[in-house]
Amino acid sequence: MCFSKLMSLMGFPSTTKFNNLNVSFLVLPFIAITILNLVLATKGCNFPAIFNFGDSNSDTGGLAATLLAPTPPYGETYFHRPSGRFSDGRLIIDFIAQSFGLPYLSAYLDSLGTNFSHGANFATAGSTIRLPPSIIRMHGRFSPFFLDVQYTQFRDFKSRTQLIRSQGGISATLMPKEEYFAKALYTFDIGQNDITAGFLGNMTVQQVNTSVPDIVKSFSANVKNIYDLGARSFWIHNTGPGCIPFILVNVLSTETDSYGCLKAYNDVAQYFNHRLKEAVVQLRKDLPLAAITYVDVYSVKYSLFRSPKKYGFEHPLVACCGYGGEYNYSSIVGCGGTTEINGTKVFAGSCEKPSVRVIWDGIHYTEAANKFIFDKISTGAFSDPPLPLNMSCHRRSHDFISAQENFLNMKCYDSHVFIQRCS
Repeated sequence: MCFSKLMSLMGFPSTTKFNNLNVSFLVLPFIAITILNLVLATKGCNFPAIFNFGDSNSDTGGLAATLLAPTPPYGETYFHRPSGRFSDGRLIIDFIAQSFGLPYLSAYLDSLGTNFSHGANFATAGSTIRLPPSIIRMHGRFSPFFLDVQYTQFRDFKSRTQLIRSQGGISATLMPKEEYFAKALYTFDIGQNDITAGFLGNMTVQQVNTSVPDIVKSFSANVKNIYDLGARSFWIHNTGPGCIPFILVNVLSTETDSYGCLKAYNDVAQYFNHRLKEAVVQLRKDLPLAAITYVDVYSVKYSLFRSPKKYGFEHPLVACCGYGGEYNYSSIVGCGGTTEINGTKVFAGSCEKPSVRVIWDGIHYTEAANKFIFDKISTGAFSDPPLPLNMSCHRRSHDFISAQENFLNMKCYDSHVFIQRCS
């Protein structure tokens, strides 16, 4: 690789000319680090397992095994039966597992036919980062398995699975190997229900915003706890926009943007995402051995409501499976349910083409939308650092970047010859 090209990759201005002597003492260390980064960047990550934490956006059967199992037509598109997922088919976490050649994650709470050899899913529908106030839990929309509980489940899971492996037998083959915990990908998609809980509790935007720092602080504490148990690669989704029928129908604020999404909710979601991104930056400093990727799913999801036709979708605000009202959604009868209206039984069934719809049941996304989101975020185009999913085990060299930025900010070279002037 020629010297000028290498300097360009390092970020030095193309017009900069260097004196050979100064290059030897000042630039060669940067060259060595750059080459190391380039070599690392070409090596994909071979995650042997995935451990997921979250809510219904990534629940593969947790709530179904404990409190509430979805009924037909849930699962109709891919599994052709209810699979414990709140969608017509696969979720983003399913596509993540599939991209690494791993089996779909079994829910930790599911005791029947589960296989944890390549990871486990601790997410449950309705989960929050913090335990919501009791008045909010009375709405019946929230799970008792908030993030603190999911961490505790993971902690116990790690120790108990290794005990089972040590005992041998068939059960041992269904448990992850000890070394997988350090090499696994740890994924997070949670926070949406914390924001929703605030609005359902009739809090103002300012009041919900006031709760965000403590919510994010709790999230960071759990990431640190999981890191202390050996986790090293983290893939963290931010939260999505307020465009789903459940929010549009149940939140008292009625002001929407030009795409029909709730402005008040979006304001809080964007503030939450801002604070979450700040927290990730701090986590990178606090957890020096961790590779932490912040993923902007908000922007990708919002694009489905802003430009649905561009991506092959239609009626983005209207639920595919449901009944009644402007959004084909009602709190009286949900997807797969029946109700009696004017003496006639009505079944809340699915639409004809879920493959062109964004929202499945008024709360969750269709498989088609989940696949679209996965395809976008897996490239790294919506990530910080901008690494694709299959490179997310690599830590960005913070020392190198900091040194490079300091170097470029120094007033110690002119436009013709590099001259060391700084002491």
